[in-house]
Amino acid sequence: MDDTKKLLLDITEGIQEKKGKQIVIADLTDIDDTICQYFVVCQGNSPMQVSAIADSIEDFTIKRSHVKPVGIDGQRNATWIAMDYANVMVHVFLPEAREFYNLEHLWADAKLTNIPDLD
Repeated sequence: MDDTKKLLLDITEGIQEKKGKQIVIADLTDIDDTICQYFVVCQGNSPMQVSAIADSIEDFTIKRSHVKPVGIDGQRNATWIAMDYANVMVHVFLPEAREFYNLEHLWADAKLTNIPDLD
């Protein structure tokens, strides 16, 4: 498994650890002029859960892949936290912010993979 695929797995498990929902991985590798190779989008039900998901992602990626995010933005209000892992961007939303920004639609020409929710 290459480093990026391992990182995607660690990110997904970090999201699931805090019961993040509706995980979508957008594969941008076949699209020209993108800022990264993959987008990971998910949601939590409250600002507290959005923050917990982002913290869990960071913990999983540091412990397992030994990779820290290059940057994290949005932690203050926690309606949308963006995490930059260089070739992977992670977006953790509240449902209404996710619906408003609709990132999956922006990347409609990407290969989208839906990860089933763990219940």
